[in-house]
Amino acid sequence: MSTDAVIAPPALEPGALRVIPLGGLGEVGRNMTVFEFGGRLLVVDCGVLFPEENQPGVDLILPDFEPIRHRLDDVEAIVLTHGHEDHIGAVPYLLKHKPDIPLIGSGLTLALVEAKLKEHRIKPFTMTVREGGREQVGPFELEFVAVNHSIPDALAVAIRTPAGLVLATGDFKMDQLPLDGRLTDLRAFARLGEEGVDLFMVDSTNADVPGFTPLERSIGPVLDQVIGKAPRRVIVASFSSHVHRVQQVLDAAAAHGRRLAFLGRSMVRNMTIAEQLGYLQVPEGVLIDYKKAKDLPDDQIVYMSTGSQGEPMAVLSRMANLDHAIEPGPGDTVILASSLIPGNENAVYRVIDGLIKLGATVVHKGNAKVHVSGHAAAGELLYCYNIVKPRNVLPIHGEHRHLFANAQLAIDTGVPADRAIRGENGTVVDLRDGVARVVGQLDLGFVYVDGSTVGEITDADLKDRRILGEEGFISVIVVVDSATGRIISGPEVHARGFAEDDAVFEDVKPKIAAALAEAARSGVHDNRALSQVVRRTIGRWVNQSLRRRPMIVPLVIEA
Repeated sequence: MSTDAVIAPPALEPGALRVIPLGGLGEVGRNMTVFEFGGRLLVVDCGVLFPEENQPGVDLILPDFEPIRHRLDDVEAIVLTHGHEDHIGAVPYLLKHKPDIPLIGSGLTLALVEAKLKEHRIKPFTMTVREGGREQVGPFELEFVAVNHSIPDALAVAIRTPAGLVLATGDFKMDQLPLDGRLTDLRAFARLGEEGVDLFMVDSTNADVPGFTPLERSIGPVLDQVIGKAPRRVIVASFSSHVHRVQQVLDAAAAHGRRLAFLGRSMVRNMTIAEQLGYLQVPEGVLIDYKKAKDLPDDQIVYMSTGSQGEPMAVLSRMANLDHAIEPGPGDTVILASSLIPGNENAVYRVIDGLIKLGATVVHKGNAKVHVSGHAAAGELLYCYNIVKPRNVLPIHGEHRHLFANAQLAIDTGVPADRAIRGENGTVVDLRDGVARVVGQLDLGFVYVDGSTVGEITDADLKDRRILGEEGFISVIVVVDSATGRIISGPEVHARGFAEDDAVFEDVKPKIAAALAEAARSGVHDNRALSQVVRRTIGRWVNQSLRRRPMIVPLVIEA
């Protein structure tokens, strides 16, 4: 079942476990789930969502912390399943409210989040865990299970309380020949299944993709071939935390006598951490500072950059716009070694078009096998359901089509349809006596980070920005006699974002004057009311005459 109506949940019954996803359901990003038992809270993941084109000016989108904002003293810990931004990116914003909430995660995950927190001047309390480890955190007994993903050191977490056992996979896949030799621990999944998993929370991102996710190591030979044949510079764009992909590019560069330079602050930071911790093996003499790389012959350099999702301020987008020191041109090869996050397609293809227009050869997932997903496809998920045999299922991490596909896979393997919960952000699920039930639906919103502001930009502000960008702007200035309402000066009409000259508005000025005169005869002298008269009059005229709906800012001045 699923619901989008706001339903206040009842008080949590004694002995029951409450589960509330605050992000990650109905979207690819903002992953965050809150567990409550005995008045104490546990948070699993705390990530960001990246803005789409209809959210101009927004840097990041955070989960809505409001349901727990007044209860941060009850939070035992934040468990981080892995180090991708959509799972750790919002941690600084939550810790700004209470910096001493402990963070629990693997070595690489915590190192990445600590570097991020350092930029926010927050020194966290951390607890490093490994697969197979167990920790008691308040009423929550945690067990950590190795899972394979597109970043090293990813963990699933089993959460035991008197209400039952929950297994949350985090992001995972079942690569049988992983680059780092670290398999998803299906034996642990089976053991937990034999113990009895009361609620299985499963990554849904590839649930609608049949079969199995291809092997990560299948990418290496393709990258090697593309880099080997490239006549000039090679620029590879990837997620800044995709250690496995960077390793493959490093190895290919070394094999063909090329040096490699990292581009982008997050890429440099994350790969430095990965190398220091031993997750990235850098061949001797391959790395070079990008400032020195410019002195090398073009056929001896590979640049590893950010911007694979078309982010406007990331390195690759700036290159495509000739707004970077490195300007792609004929003979250069650009490799987009990542998948497309839903909502980013237009931005990515705009970057690809820009690069091709500059003469570069662009290699991407659509024309070469230069990326495989980090998420389990339907065949892998079926294996998991048959191994774990959960009593209840809550698909997480995905858009609605992914969540529904995942729920159907669970049902196909024998999970009763009423136990496969198709929820969304804010769906309140209570687990008691082996049964998970939806008991409420919270009203959650988007929290926008815009420059230095957090949560101050509203959907109405974004609508104004879209109107400004798409429909233009008109200002109208009128000076009226405060006693009679007669126009003394104006109306002056100024427009921005219109192909037409301002002279076109001469036709509407008499209509504005007539409307103000009629309002004055009716006894309307309030500035606000007169401004509304101006807005309605010119808005109606512009819509009928120019077929536009611009932002209109009237200014009525009394004299």
